[in-house]
Amino acid sequence: MKISFELGAEFRNDEGKGASRRLRRKGAVPAILYGGKREPRKLSLNHEKLVTLIDDEKFYSSIINLKVGDVTQAAIVKDLQMHPAKNQVLHVDLQRVLETEKIRIRLPIHFRGEAASPGVKTQGGVVSHRIADVEVQCLPKDLPESLELDLSQMKLNESKSLSDIPLPAGVAITALVQGKDQVVVSIHSPRAEEPEAAAEGTAAAGAEAAAAAPAAAGGDKKADAKKDEPAKKDEKKK
Repeated sequence: MKISFELGAEFRNDEGKGASRRLRRKGAVPAILYGGKREPRKLSLNHEKLVTLIDDEKFYSSIINLKVGDVTQAAIVKDLQMHPAKNQVLHVDLQRVLETEKIRIRLPIHFRGEAASPGVKTQGGVVSHRIADVEVQCLPKDLPESLELDLSQMKLNESKSLSDIPLPAGVAITALVQGKDQVVVSIHSPRAEEPEAAAEGTAAAGAEAAAAAPAAAGGDKKADAKKDEPAKKDEKKK
């Protein structure tokens, strides 16, 4: 089982929002550790150490070594809550990892060969990424850091699905296990959006023409009235 990160922690017994706020004021992050056929345990993590890890995508898709005193426990991040306006971690959910039990974890999908694909390079297509990561299930020893999908042979109007992603031995995509395949990436023509834009332009031009028509008609009537005025004055003189 490959351990990619190490994170110190302390057990805590306090509960409630007030206790969590006190922890945060001290520079700590409330967390919970569950799973592994054991009771959940409340933890306190060092915020300064944590913020140095959360920008690394591997942190969310790797096995972490939690160290509480002299005791260590392998775990994975299941959920991490951030403050909406600050670079502050509010809470972390961690799941115990056992070597003999399969885990479910989301892995990033790395795309390669986009620029070299015929659909982009020679046919002027645009790559559309539908899915950036996917949940997999495997034993801890089989966990890869990411999944990779090659787009170098894709042509215009082609797509690749979850079932096209090469998987290491022992790794399965949860959606496929459940019989749910879906498109991950596609290459389409940028001109596919033009008819709608053209329709909007035609509608706008029609609206402008309709608005201008009454004004033009009013102007013609005024011009005709002015032409008739001299004739009326001549009739009065007679």
